[in-house]
Amino acid sequence: MNLHNLEKALAGEPAYRLKQAKKAVFEQLISDWNEATIFSVALREKLNQECPLGIEAEIFPSGAGKAVKAQLTLKDGLKIETVLMRHKEERNTVCVSSAVGCPMGCLFCATGKLGLKRNLTADEIVEQVLFFSRYLAKEKDRVDNVVFMGMGEPFLNYDNVMKAVRIINSKEAFNIGARKISISTVGVTEGIRKLANENLQVNLAISLHAPNNKIRLKIIPTTKKYSIEKILTAVNEYIDKTNRKVMFEYLMINDLNDNEPAARELAKLMKKPLYFVNLIMYNPTGIFSPSTEVRIERFKEILRKNRINFSERFRFGREVKAACGQLVADNQKKC
Repeated sequence: MNLHNLEKALAGEPAYRLKQAKKAVFEQLISDWNEATIFSVALREKLNQECPLGIEAEIFPSGAGKAVKAQLTLKDGLKIETVLMRHKEERNTVCVSSAVGCPMGCLFCATGKLGLKRNLTADEIVEQVLFFSRYLAKEKDRVDNVVFMGMGEPFLNYDNVMKAVRIINSKEAFNIGARKISISTVGVTEGIRKLANENLQVNLAISLHAPNNKIRLKIIPTTKKYSIEKILTAVNEYIDKTNRKVMFEYLMINDLNDNEPAARELAKLMKKPLYFVNLIMYNPTGIFSPSTEVRIERFKEILRKNRINFSERFRFGREVKAACGQLVADNQKKC
């Protein structure tokens, strides 16, 4: 899909044709312009040639049906992945990628092993939401939330990510509220400061994963450039400008960041009222292993005693390898 090509293809048509076309794509969720019978046969043929709607994808559903992973093949043959997470509260969240691979090199993340192939265009990001919108429409359901937590560091593809956010949020597209869109960064402070000036009520999440720089450097090489102190300074500036809550993601990794001293140190960092910690059960990628239930419970107990706002994220899709970049990484190994 290429929205720019769509506008070009309809340039000679009345202005309302573009609105009709967007309604067909984003509301009626057509996958072929021949389904848009409101258009003439000639126009449908033109649109199929200049702005095809097909999405090449392979689906990997989990046994329990709570997570569905899709591997999309782009026009240049590169592959990306996106995941649908189906929550008990009848919410459907799509986790989207912003790049093919990632340059950040985080050791807990399978995508980091791939390196960066290229950033995605805004349309390629939107296409992931469109794919699962079509998927859910067969069950008379819809996408409720979008999170930028897939392959890539969103703030290293800032312009395309923000363009995609605006399309996802647009009433002419998916009409998903800004507060139901979240962007997760490993701590690119330039992006955090830019987001503070966007006048968009999207949610900001920080991939923290450690209570100090020494531990964080073991799993996130960019800690050398973006220390926890620098990240928190940028986050505080963001909060001062937006008065919005910021989520700090914390992977529970066995014998690395899950002991009692780490919990107490994290509690000291997370004292601010608009800080919120999200503990995440780790989907192992081969290097590390997830924390035990006993260690997690003790960790949570320390946070409670210190009155830290936190939640625990349910682990989705381990059987479909829904951890960032796992499916693409595995397929590359087989090639």
